[in-house]
Amino acid sequence: MKTLGAFLIAAMLASLPGALAAQPPADIVCVQCHGRQTGRTGEPVALWRQSIHAENGIGCNGCHGGDPNDADNAMSPARGFIGVPAESAIPAVCGKCHVGVMNDYLSSAHGKALGGGGPTCVTCHGNHKVLRASLDLINEKDCSRCHGFERARIIRDAMQKTEGSIVAIDRRISRYKNEGADVERIEKGLFALRNRFHTLFHDQDVEKVWKEAVRIDGELGKIEAVLGEMNETRRQRKIVGAFAVGGALLAALLFHLLRKSYD
Repeated sequence: MKTLGAFLIAAMLASLPGALAAQPPADIVCVQCHGRQTGRTGEPVALWRQSIHAENGIGCNGCHGGDPNDADNAMSPARGFIGVPAESAIPAVCGKCHVGVMNDYLSSAHGKALGGGGPTCVTCHGNHKVLRASLDLINEKDCSRCHGFERARIIRDAMQKTEGSIVAIDRRISRYKNEGADVERIEKGLFALRNRFHTLFHDQDVEKVWKEAVRIDGELGKIEAVLGEMNETRRQRKIVGAFAVGGALLAALLFHLLRKSYD
């Protein structure tokens, strides 16, 4: 699966006025200039090249604003340049593309602590080397920078099985799709469940996460059952097809032998 993250970013970019990446990010003046520099001013480009943003065509101007095609106006406030956003403004900057995720964060315990020492988006996801959203971000090393890891561990464990099921089902759907099967309805169902599941990523209510993960697991089980039926139908068709081919070959062989006997 090209992850959901890639699909959503592409869809949101297409709907934004003057799409954020009007040209390949590697060609914009920000990257050309800072990419040649070393040390503190060159490091952001090196980190960005390893990010999910670079992978999906999101350039510097997508977050910092400015004109990515004009070196003289690349950092002009008149062209929308905001530079380094204030800590309290970071969720709004990220929320230009990730609207639903921003709302999930703002309603969470982390979001409610914004401006009072709470983490922002870049605290967990990184600023230039932005990491793909996954349960790997919930880890002891990062979480324990601010508090104990026990609650986070319970939440991660509650979500681990569901995440694995979503990934496994998505792979099966992709395989059937590549084989020409009609999986559009199933694909849309998984897409909706994945979105619902991802709203839990910023929630710190252990009981809520456990209950919702169990409910989603139940819905995923229904999708797996449908895929199982599809697999059985496809298996039976293959068997019937094999018998048909075998029968045709046998008939051809008998016809050949019969013809030889008359000769």
